[in-house]
Amino acid sequence: MEPLKVIIVEDEALLAMELESLVEDSGNVVVGWATGFDEAKALIDANAADIAFVDLNLADGPTGVKVAEYIRDSGGSLAVFMTANPRSLPENYAGAIGVIAKPYTMNGLMAALNYLKEGVREPPPASTLPVGFVLSPEYAAQWAAR
Repeated sequence: MEPLKVIIVEDEALLAMELESLVEDSGNVVVGWATGFDEAKALIDANAADIAFVDLNLADGPTGVKVAEYIRDSGGSLAVFMTANPRSLPENYAGAIGVIAKPYTMNGLMAALNYLKEGVREPPPASTLPVGFVLSPEYAAQWAAR
């Protein structure tokens, strides 16, 4: 299955580098890293990414929801929130697929990447929903019905 092209939207450098390493170790490709809304918007516009991992609180404030809404409205990529505050998400997850709560485990992230790859390449995913990954209501209705 073709690797996922991933954008990382995270303002904490160590977390972003660790996430980049895990994404690449799983056989996928990181096409860019942004620390705030304007950088994320530029990356989204310039790359045909499949997935964007988006933190809620970025260098320019709590703009992660705005990033996810931009991704949804641009129609190219799909957002996945990665946050320590999943309860802060809007009810509709701003169009994102779901959320991975921080702190996440390496195994949990690898399972989520495999699940997402199936969901993006051949929806709905054939795998079981990984522990620690919560689907948005919209994607739960589409993907979890299997």
